[in-house]
Amino acid sequence: MADDRLTAIVKTETPRVRARLIRELRDFDLAEDSLQEALLRAVKSWPVDGIPESPAAWLTTVAKRCAIDVLRREQVHHRAVGLLSAGEEDRDELDVFNDDLMRLIFTCCHPSLNLEAQIALTLRTVVDMSLAQVARAFLVSEKTMEQRLVRAKRKIKQAGIPYTVPGSRDLPRRLQGVLTVFYLVFNEGYSATAGDALIRFELCQIAIQMTRQLNRLVRGRAEALGLLSLMLLQHSRSTARVDAAGKLVLLEDQDRRLWDRGAITEGTMLLEKALLARQPPGPFQLQGAIAAVHANAATPAATDWQEIRALYDGLLKFQDTPVVRLNRAVAIGMADGADAGLEVLELMNASRDDASSSLSQRKSRVVVAQRSQRRGV
Repeated sequence: MADDRLTAIVKTETPRVRARLIRELRDFDLAEDSLQEALLRAVKSWPVDGIPESPAAWLTTVAKRCAIDVLRREQVHHRAVGLLSAGEEDRDELDVFNDDLMRLIFTCCHPSLNLEAQIALTLRTVVDMSLAQVARAFLVSEKTMEQRLVRAKRKIKQAGIPYTVPGSRDLPRRLQGVLTVFYLVFNEGYSATAGDALIRFELCQIAIQMTRQLNRLVRGRAEALGLLSLMLLQHSRSTARVDAAGKLVLLEDQDRRLWDRGAITEGTMLLEKALLARQPPGPFQLQGAIAAVHANAATPAATDWQEIRALYDGLLKFQDTPVVRLNRAVAIGMADGADAGLEVLELMNASRDDASSSLSQRKSRVVVAQRSQRRGV
């Protein structure tokens, strides 16, 4: 039991402590090495001496001392002294670490980095995904991903990219990249690509927490509200999505009494607030609206598939992807009958698939897509 608590604390505190160390040390690798040393000392000492009252402050202090030792060995004593004095005030208020996480996120999502590098660096440093998990998410080898991350960190250091949240003038053009990263972090938690668990609740909670804070920074931005709404509505079903055996439960088979009604209410209200902002609906608002239709249906039969179809029509203008087209075809099939859905799917496949593809293959794809839609993914 003690080991479980220790593991849980490490998982919770590591991203926030790493963010603070990166901000103060201005060096990704030094921060990571120092943190790992602090974690090793925690694993050895906490089971014997007990878990400290403020684990984050303990890890931060020990990691900074490790960093100072490294810097001293490199004969940069003046920098070590500066860090030591800066570390005398080791406050453990949650907002301090949240601020550091937000600064790190905006640093990782700087427009001078390509989007792939932004996402990969954030997943690795902020979310604490392993190198193998990040590589798998991008369908590349670990060596390739490691090289990309090294280049991204080198560019941040060489270009002197600041560890700050941008001002009001630059914030709007930086917003979409950060929202995209938050969305992908949430998705990794909602439908984990690695590990034994189908859902990584801590990732969902981190993404929701960060999106809440971002909304406080960019009050009234409809897409930021839409993303928070989408996360809350999707996460509201999490406890019903997996059965006692750890297997995924289809949306139509879920016990809706287990859904978090508070999260559904809040998500729906945020969506309405986004619409009142009188800004053109973007992809996150549209996906949030789709999730709201599912979440507010008392029974599977009560789902308004005509509304979902219309929302997918709008989403297709932003994201003309095979997944969106498949889900739209499913919605049409549920609203107007299977034949209508098959017809749409055949038209889609005609422009993409070989003319010799059989009708049975297409029907199989409709079934797979329909099951995916019912899961609410």
